[in-house]
Amino acid sequence: MASNEFEAEPPAPRRSSRISGQVNVETPALTKKPRKPSKVGTKRAAEEVDKDKKNKKAKANEDEMVKENDDVVDRAPIDIGDILPSMTLKNEKGEDINTGSITAEKGVVLFLVPKADTPGCTTQACGFRDIWQEFASLDYDVYGVSADSSTAQSKWQTKKELPYPLISDPKRSLIGVLGAGDGNKTKRSHFVFEKGGKLLDKKMPVKPADSPRLALEFIKGLRPSE
Repeated sequence: MASNEFEAEPPAPRRSSRISGQVNVETPALTKKPRKPSKVGTKRAAEEVDKDKKNKKAKANEDEMVKENDDVVDRAPIDIGDILPSMTLKNEKGEDINTGSITAEKGVVLFLVPKADTPGCTTQACGFRDIWQEFASLDYDVYGVSADSSTAQSKWQTKKELPYPLISDPKRSLIGVLGAGDGNKTKRSHFVFEKGGKLLDKKMPVKPADSPRLALEFIKGLRPSE
C-alpha cells in the first residue's frame, strides 16, 4: 500500500478550558506615597526657625547697643555739673538697663568697684547695703558698677544680700565716661547724681569703708533748694 506523500501533522495539544478561560490581568506597580513629616519633626523645624530669628534679633540689638555706647565713650569724662550720658548695659539679671533713664524719677549714687566679691569691694558694697534705707529715705537709688559679668554680680549680690541693683560694664564704657577707667582696671569711686542726671559730687579714689558714709553725708548736706 502506497504511503501518503505528506504525513498528517499531529493535532495541537488541547488547552485546558480552565486555563483558556482565564484572563491575564497586569498588576499595576505599587507607588509609594510621600511620607508626611512627623509632628515632632515639624515642631523641631519651627523651633529652629524661631530660634534663628531670635538670635538675629538679639545680635541686631547688641550691635545697636555697642554702637550707641561707642558713640558715648568717644567723649571726654564727665565732671561736676555734667549730665549722666545715656548708654545701655546689663544689670545683674542680664536685663538691659539704660543709664540715661535711671535718674528720671530719683537721685542716684553710683559706686564703682574694681572686682566683685573681693575683700575691699565687699566692704564698700556691704557699707552701702547697711545704710541703703537712708539713701532711699532721701529719694536716692544706689547702684553698684563693675566690669564683672552679670552672672558674677548676681552670685555676689545673693551671697552678700545686696538690696540694690548692680550694673555690668565689661568694656568699661560707663566706667570710662565717669573717668574711673585705668586700662584694664577700675578705680574705686562713687558719684552722686541729682534727679535729672546732673553730677553733683564724686570721690575718686576713695577708701572702701569711707565711700558709703561720705556719699550719704554729702546728700544730707544738700540744701532743699538744690
